[in-house]
Formats: sequence, C-alpha cells, structure tokens
Amino acid sequence: MAEPSRSLLSREFRKMVNAVRDGWRLLRHRGPSQIRFWLIALAIGIAAGFAALFFRKAIDALQSALYGTDDVHRLHSFAESLPWYWILTIPILGGLAVGLILHHFTPDGRVRAVANVIEGAALHEGRVERRAGVASMFASLITLGAGGSSGREGPVVHMAGVISTLVCRKINADGLTGRDLLGCAVAAAVSASFNAPIAGALFALEVVLRHFAVRAFAPIVIASVAGTVINRLEFGDVTEFVLTTPGELKFYVELPAFLVLGLICGVIAVVFMRSIFWAEDIGDHFQRRSGLPRWLRPAIAGAMLGAIAIWFPHIIGVGYETTYNALSGDYILNEVIVFAVIKAAAVAITFGGRMGGGVFSPSLMLGALSGLAFGLIATSLLPEVSGSPALYAYAGMGAVAAAVLGAPISTTMIVFELTGDWQVGIAVMVSISISTAIASRMVERSFFLTQLGRQGVHLAAGPQAYLPSMFHARAVMRAPDAPNAANATRCYEMMEEGLFVEATTTLEAALPLLDRVDDGFVPVVELSDASDRPRLVGALFHIDALKAYNRALAAIAAEEHS
Repeated sequence: MAEPSRSLLSREFRKMVNAVRDGWRLLRHRGPSQIRFWLIALAIGIAAGFAALFFRKAIDALQSALYGTDDVHRLHSFAESLPWYWILTIPILGGLAVGLILHHFTPDGRVRAVANVIEGAALHEGRVERRAGVASMFASLITLGAGGSSGREGPVVHMAGVISTLVCRKINADGLTGRDLLGCAVAAAVSASFNAPIAGALFALEVVLRHFAVRAFAPIVIASVAGTVINRLEFGDVTEFVLTTPGELKFYVELPAFLVLGLICGVIAVVFMRSIFWAEDIGDHFQRRSGLPRWLRPAIAGAMLGAIAIWFPHIIGVGYETTYNALSGDYILNEVIVFAVIKAAAVAITFGGRMGGGVFSPSLMLGALSGLAFGLIATSLLPEVSGSPALYAYAGMGAVAAAVLGAPISTTMIVFELTGDWQVGIAVMVSISISTAIASRMVERSFFLTQLGRQGVHLAAGPQAYLPSMFHARAVMRAPDAPNAANATRCYEMMEEGLFVEATTTLEAALPLLDRVDDGFVPVVELSDASDRPRLVGALFHIDALKAYNRALAAIAAEEHS
C-alpha cells in the first residue's frame, strides 16, 4: 500500500510543480501587458470620473446662475416664487442655444447618449463620435441647467465614451481592447455620477458591453472604484437619497402586492418609452411639414416646457427633489398621479424637441411616483397587512427604471446604492423582475435598443442578427484577377438581369440575394453615376460571405467567454 501512495503523491507533486511553472511563464510573458492594461483602465476611470463630477457641478452652477438659488437641490420649491415670465424665458433661451450647438456640430441635429455608446461597443470596436459627443455634452448641460426635463447619465456616459475613444486611437487598440476600455469609462462615469460602484460596473457589463466576460471584469471594477473615489472625495460617503421612512415589509403576505406593482410598472415603462418615441415622430412630422429649421426645434420644446413649469416646476431638470419627496411619502394620491403624468409628458417633449439629457433619472422619478400611488391605494385597502407606502415608491422606482434600461441586475444594485437600504431587497427584486419581463416583450428589450432599432440598427436580437451589417461586399468579394474568381461572362450576364450588388452593400442585404441565385455568387459593381453602366469590380461568393459571418460569430463568442 505504501508504494501506490508514494506514486500518487509523486504525481500530484509533479502536477503542482507544472502548474507553478506554467503560471510563472504566463506571468512573465503576459503579466506586464496585463498590468499596463489595468493602469490604462485606472487612468480612464479617473478621467471619466472627473468628467462626470465636473458635469454635475456645472449643471448645479448653471441652474444656480439662471434661477438665482443657492440650493439647487430645492430648485423646484424655489422656482414657485419666481416670476412666470422668467420660468418661461429660461427654457426658450436654453433650447435656442442647444439647437445652435447641435446644428453646427452634429450631422443630424441629435444628441448622442447611451444608445450611441451601445452601438459603438457592438459595431465600431468600442469607438464613439468625438465631435458630436462633445457637442452633446454641452447641449445636455444647457438643457438640464435651463429647465429641460431629462437626466444627466446619458451625456455623461457618452462623454466617457469619447475619453476612451481618444485613448484607443492613441494606443491603436483593437476591437476587443477598445470595447473593454469603453466599458471601463462607462463604469467610472456611472459610479462617479451616482456614488454607486457596484452598479456602475454592472451597468457597463449588462447594458453597454451586453455580456459578463471575466476578462473585462477586473479592469471595469478598477475603473468603477476610481470613479466612486472621485465622487466621495467631493461629496463624501453618502447616498443619493436618504430615506426618512424606514422600510417595513410584511414579507410573505405583502409580496403578491409587489408582483402586481411590477406588472403595473412594466406597463407604465412601456407607455413612457412609447410616448417619447411618439413625441419624436410628431416633432419630425411637424418639422417636415412646416419647414422649421432644425436649430429652432429645441427652442419650441423649451417654450412648451417653460409653460408647463409655470404651474409644475417639479419638471425642471433631473428632478431629485420630487423623487426624494416621493420616496419619503410626502405626497397625497392626487398629487402623485398628476405629477407622474406631467413629468412623463415633459420628458417626451424634451426628447421630441431634440434637447439633451438622459432617460434614467426621469425613469427613477416616474417610478417613485407610480410606486407611491400604488402604495397609497394598497395600504389604504389592506392596512393590517401592509407596510409603509414609501416602500412601494422604493420598489416602483427600481421597477420602472429597470424596464426602461432593460437592465434588471444593475438597476437592482443602483437602487440599493442610491438609498443605502438593503432590508427590502426581496420586494425590489420581485417588482423589477416582473416589470422587466413585461416591458422587454413590448419593446426591443430596452429604451436604448429600441432607439437604435428605430434608426435601423437592430442589436436586440443578438450578434447573429447584426453582424452581417458590419461587412461590405468589397471586403469579402473576390477580385476579377483573383484565384478561383467568378466567370466574367456569367457576371456580365447576371448584371444584365439585374442580379448584382454594389461594393458598399452589406452582407445583411446581399445574403438574401445569394440565397436566390443558383450560381453561388453575385457580381459586385460600382456605380459612379446613375446614368453610367455598372462597372464590374469583383464577385461575392456565398461561401465567402458565410465564412466571414462565421468568423465574426466565433470572435464574438470567444470574447464573451474570455
């Protein structure tokens, strides 16, 4: 028995020695580059954190200067004492400034935000537009400072993307590295904006990168922590909302009510998102029919917002004062319902008027108001088995926001970190799970992915759906003089029959044609002028298109499992 035991110990010892040797070899060859990558992630996190901090402070400074208050956190209450014409004028002037900035510095007059960052991660190797991104930041700053009804996370996330894009260009990063660095920048920006390090990291993975690869986790966490440290150096270790009403949950008896709340919040989130898209469509239609200059469109939206703010100043800016009051249960039922409807309308006008800002903070406010309304009704019907109405506001805030973002995991964490109350996690998770399940089936998974879908960029179905749009026929075709090139005579015959694709045609458009032809290829042509005869430049073979598609799928799978 002693001999087999010694043999077993010897084998295990050799395995351990080999493992140590392999680990040392890996550390020597890849350790320095990995450490450099983490240092770059840390630098990006610090830069994105400061960008988020400066953006937040700039909004406060601009609101203070325009509205004349020293406490911007009580801006809504202070605005009630201002002359009506001043409340009306500020958003108009702000909208005019926004329109001029976007007209001169963006090709389409639209603000860049989270949806564009998601597109950059999926389709552009982690890069986003720089010029339009900087313009969007200033446009959003003016929007939020001058009375627009939106949130600050959208422009902050895109500005973080601009920072990572500049770094990627400097180091000539490949697509995998570029996406990871983009995730680092986004995590730091969200963390610095909301003092939420866990949610910042999860938001970058769940919403922007849309996978949880182990390779990306460490640098993203490093950047997220860096952003949080910057926030806490300025504001201290405090939560965004301090709940004055403790959460009391009658666990098993009350949980069905939170299931119902999740269902209602899912429907509210869908109505909210569709109202924004409807407002955008109405704005586009009005602009086309009237010939309105695009730079004037935000000013008209500003006039509408100013008119609403005369009677309902709670719509101004991010709206954290109203959200805090809802979480504290300070409103009666009639106020809550009216405030929620007016806020949703104001956000739709802001987006429909192509002003700046994000959608996350408004969804928090709308969710808190919706949850409080439900809580006031539920606790009045069954007071003996109900906790605090404010607890429903807490759960509703997370449920609507999660459904809008399509991010149940990171939203659950961010709600916890915004409030610091971990005792009612079950209620929040129940509401969030139901609302997200409902909303994701009624839109393209989230507000951001639906935005992209409306622009013709369909990412919600996954890489198997959008990857063919990343390849053009020119990149995959065989030239006429290449080995195994297509028969030139047959190519010209097919061109006469109208069976050809342009060099700039994507595989998404070319594959259906390849499925229909029996030759296994289609000619690729260039059209210099509509009246000229198409010039043959090559042929796109079905097998080559499928190989390119397969390689791209394999690369995505390798990245997601790295």
